[in-house]
Amino acid sequence: MKETPKDTPVVILCGGEGTRMREETEFKPKPMVTVGGKPILWHIMKNYSAFGFKRFILALGYKGDMIKEHFVHSDIMSNDLTLHMGKPADDQIHRTHDSEDWTITFADTGLKAQTGARIKRTERYVDTDRFMVTYGDGVADLDIGRLMAFHKKGGRIGTLSGVHPPSRFGRMEIEGERIVQFREKPVLEEYVNGGFYVFEKKMFDRLDDADSCVLEREPLGRLAQDGQLGIYKHDGFWHMMDTYKDYLDLNRIWDSGTVPWKKW
Repeated sequence: MKETPKDTPVVILCGGEGTRMREETEFKPKPMVTVGGKPILWHIMKNYSAFGFKRFILALGYKGDMIKEHFVHSDIMSNDLTLHMGKPADDQIHRTHDSEDWTITFADTGLKAQTGARIKRTERYVDTDRFMVTYGDGVADLDIGRLMAFHKKGGRIGTLSGVHPPSRFGRMEIEGERIVQFREKPVLEEYVNGGFYVFEKKMFDRLDDADSCVLEREPLGRLAQDGQLGIYKHDGFWHMMDTYKDYLDLNRIWDSGTVPWKKW
């Protein structure tokens, strides 16, 4: 049977502690930090959904119960409800608002597990020939459909997205001993790993269940050495929420009304 985007699971890594932005993550997991009043995780899922991907596997860890609670209660809190006290089977949700047509699996992948281990522990929920992986703290105006098509055409076990990161510092243009102009945090020319992956299911054989297994180290390194890792070059917008400054920047972009990553 031909797989469609709706069939393909999207594993989202949601387990890190977000130690570089304690202003927000002391009391909530980083995927629940909000942009425009909605968790950044919701923004990521909305973008995948816009390209037809409706199956999500959330690899939970730090304060994962808050992520579960958000999705379990959001349907109830955003619609009218008839509650039959003592007869919960008769309770009714009167959906006066459109709900997302998503299937979400909440997988507890451990408090201290690294990225490779978290992915490995979602294997039981992946029943297709290939699957997608991304981090729960980054957005981009990436065409996910084209990423998948590129992966299929390449015939490799894995494909990652290469992106141009914004510089953490402004740059100066200098002529001799004179500063010509300042450039405020330009986008760098180099490609870095943007964190939007497509993998064949056999990728699970290259991952270890040990907490210490880091996807970005030995598994991807060995895949590259074997000629089995492709790169999909994305020259558009990409932004992680790694620090509190990133949180402020993403909310400022949202408030501007011109939101590059919004595909829905």
